[in-house]
Amino acid sequence: MEDRRLAIHEVADEVGISRCSTNTILTEDLGMRRVAAKFVPKLLSPEQQQLCFEVTQVMLECAYRGDELWVYGYDLETKVQASQWKHEAQKSTTGSEKCEGDTDCFFFDYRRVLHHEYTPLGQTVNKEYYQEVLCHLRDAVWRKRLELWDAHSWQLHHDNAPTHSSHLIQSFLAKHGIPQLRQAPCSRDMSPCVFWLFPILKTQLKSCRFDSCEDIIQNATAQLHAIQKEPFQNCFQRWKDRWAKCVESQGAYFEGD
Repeated sequence: MEDRRLAIHEVADEVGISRCSTNTILTEDLGMRRVAAKFVPKLLSPEQQQLCFEVTQVMLECAYRGDELWVYGYDLETKVQASQWKHEAQKSTTGSEKCEGDTDCFFFDYRRVLHHEYTPLGQTVNKEYYQEVLCHLRDAVWRKRLELWDAHSWQLHHDNAPTHSSHLIQSFLAKHGIPQLRQAPCSRDMSPCVFWLFPILKTQLKSCRFDSCEDIIQNATAQLHAIQKEPFQNCFQRWKDRWAKCVESQGAYFEGD
């Protein structure tokens, strides 16, 4: 209990019994399980829970999901590596560590990544820069999803970051007739980038050291293009499953899959 991040083999070595027996004692006799640190942005108010409930009820169609990701020159731990033992009644802790890296803007649908681009060195993802990214996204939809472009049947889903919700961006989307799906407030567990795409990319790049931004971009892009079509389709199904979980929980946070 002094160090709940000990691995099973470490506990077994310490007390001098087999790993199988150690696992049985921890899970069956002591009722413990291994959990990863869970990030909760904030406690939702009743009004926010009701809004989450309402938003998920209307999210019945697929959309282009967009978000930004930091890709680091060196990143230490995964969530699984930072997991710890806990009883059912205990809460897990969370932590974070930041390193220097590049930001990549992603937009994908159920087929594959539709558009992504890396921010120039020293550039922040502000509303002016994000408007340029959306211009590039429109071009990508026209080139790669012409049937959706002609039918005006594509929708954009991004989170409630100030950059995304700014007047400049909202005016741009209205001017070009780009409909948006609403994002529930403070609900990272409802973001496909957070619960699926980003963990895949980060896991593949963990413990790899890159000497330059060019190396980061090259390796991150290679991992991105290595993802096949089927996982993207599964992601959208998992997204819909999470809408159902959110409705079932009346807008409150729920445990992910």
